[in-house]
Amino acid sequence: MAEPARNRTSTFAEYLAREQTSETKHEHVNGEIFAMAGGTPEHGLMAVNVASVLRGQLLDRRCRVYNSDVRVRVQATGLTTYPDVSVVCGRLERDPEDENSLLNPIVLVEVLSPSSEAYDRGEKFAHYQTVPSLREYVLVSYQRRRVEVLRRNDDGTWTLHDVRESGVAELASVGCTLPLDEVYRGVFAGAEDEAG
Repeated sequence: MAEPARNRTSTFAEYLAREQTSETKHEHVNGEIFAMAGGTPEHGLMAVNVASVLRGQLLDRRCRVYNSDVRVRVQATGLTTYPDVSVVCGRLERDPEDENSLLNPIVLVEVLSPSSEAYDRGEKFAHYQTVPSLREYVLVSYQRRRVEVLRRNDDGTWTLHDVRESGVAELASVGCTLPLDEVYRGVFAGAEDEAG
């Protein structure tokens, strides 16, 4: 997460007003507004690859896949952010204060970066765990072919499912798979990524 855009505490309404006129996306947490850094071409490609794979598998179901243009608000903690990929199944629940923020993702995906990895694994995951609808949180590595699926168990605990190299990550909550060959297609230099 970047440095706060300003030092004073901002209300959610002030944050929304700023977002409407800003060319940069911001995250709102604990009354602070943080500018979100732009991603690398590889980061963007991994996010699109994940969204494309999920969309292809969810076309005939009552689920929708959203990219990082859509805000998610964590009502329990007040975090408002732009996950790289969000999946909502069934009726879309919108925040009563902001019709453009969704409240009920079942899957959230973050493509990690050197500047965001600790935050995505720690504080942001702590926020996400309070979303009642969330069943799986997916972390996509930027360094090597690795996808981690954190899955909520029936008792509320979370289990890590770590998939590497040419494996296939399972998203049980939506009945989808993420083949790492597809997630990383075109990302790392090499003949196998350039083919197809």
